[in-house]
Amino acid sequence: MSEIQQFDVVVVGAGPAGYHAAIRAAQLGLKTACIDAALGKDGKPALGGTCLRVGCIPSKALLDSSRQWWNMGHIFSEHGISAPNAAIDIPTMIGRKDKIVKQFTGGIAALFKANKVSAFYGFGQLQAGKKVLVKQHDGSEVTLEGKHVILAAGSDSIELPFAKFDGTHIVDNVGALDFTEVPKRLGVIGAGVIGLELGSVWSRLGAKVTVLEGLPDFLAVVDRDVAKVAQKEFTKQGLDIRLGAKCTKTEVKKGEVHLSYTDANGEQTLVFDKLLVAVGRKAASKGLLAEGTGVQLDERGRIVVDDHCHTGVEGVWAIGDCVRGPMLAHKGFEEGIAVAELIAGLPGHVNFDTIPWVIYTEPEIAWVGKTEEQLKAEGVPYKTGTFPFAAVGRAVAMAEPAGFVKVIAHEETDTVLGLHLVGANVSELVHEGVLTMEFKGSADDLARICHAHPSMSEAVHDAAMAVHKRAIHKVN
Repeated sequence: MSEIQQFDVVVVGAGPAGYHAAIRAAQLGLKTACIDAALGKDGKPALGGTCLRVGCIPSKALLDSSRQWWNMGHIFSEHGISAPNAAIDIPTMIGRKDKIVKQFTGGIAALFKANKVSAFYGFGQLQAGKKVLVKQHDGSEVTLEGKHVILAAGSDSIELPFAKFDGTHIVDNVGALDFTEVPKRLGVIGAGVIGLELGSVWSRLGAKVTVLEGLPDFLAVVDRDVAKVAQKEFTKQGLDIRLGAKCTKTEVKKGEVHLSYTDANGEQTLVFDKLLVAVGRKAASKGLLAEGTGVQLDERGRIVVDDHCHTGVEGVWAIGDCVRGPMLAHKGFEEGIAVAELIAGLPGHVNFDTIPWVIYTEPEIAWVGKTEEQLKAEGVPYKTGTFPFAAVGRAVAMAEPAGFVKVIAHEETDTVLGLHLVGANVSELVHEGVLTMEFKGSADDLARICHAHPSMSEAVHDAAMAVHKRAIHKVN
């Protein structure tokens, strides 16, 4: 048996949570190792987790490519620009996406080297006594022991029993990022972030996309007014969104996917060339824990942790998608940094109340804090102010006037409780709400901050002013 290698910190997983934890621990002077099993499309190790390889980054590359194509056919004419012989080359588009992914996964490797993080490539399993057995890609095994172990195993796509992934006809997000041509008919099960983003990519490129959502409400976790505007805009773009659709069966026949579902009208059948299953993700905890570690899993397979990401086993922590809380890369970023700092004896904390959410469709959807529905259910008195992008000069000049901003504040204290947005570039604007809420700011504080003119951010300013019925650019 080979000698056990000793570290101050051993991180299992090099996704958003894991690589942040590893780099921050190394910055703090801790001898750090990070283990990751993922391989890129070229068969070589690729750090960065689902986010960099087959999630956040590649999906945004395709979203931007498809947006450029859509704008050429639908918006450029308003600017007097014509492109009569326009064409799109899907392999080139996918190649651009792959190049961006390789750039960023390689960037993590370079950061590991610069910060003296020891990378191990293979599957890591926690053993008793804070040891981690690594089954490396070359078939060899190595054991690492850490004074602290951070589990950052990430998550996997949820597979439906009646719609098993085959990588060709029925796919998850990985497959939908690598279509070699635009499917004529694309079905999407699930109207969540992944389903809407990837569905809109291929819809803009020419696919007839049908989105099937089992719930009766569209984007049930989103502010109702925001969801209503978003659904209207997606429908105008050609997305066929069917709510209350309970999918029950799939069958691949002659290269086509036959899907059965039930709704208020009874049993229905649709035929697709490709089917994307996007019903959520689950913690990737299978095989992660050997017997006797003392680390517990909950009923959903997530690692049980306290408010500081500690598992209850001395020196063992867990972060990111494999623990409670939203499965968001930036939530994992902050947990990784917080745990590294706690290990080093510094304060570390993540405020779940100010984590922003974004859906990168066109228009974008973003929010932070509570919705009106949540505040009503909790009995919290509140007041709101809204402002439409159609009244913002920059938005109209960009030919993107759809959407609005809503500020929610406490009725008595005026403290900002939520910011909800739908429109162009709202993924950037939402951070005005994050910052205001983090510093316990009020709607009046936000209203009194000077915003540049003309800019999209003026919608936030006027919405905050509207909370007190003093907006200038609309009737209060």
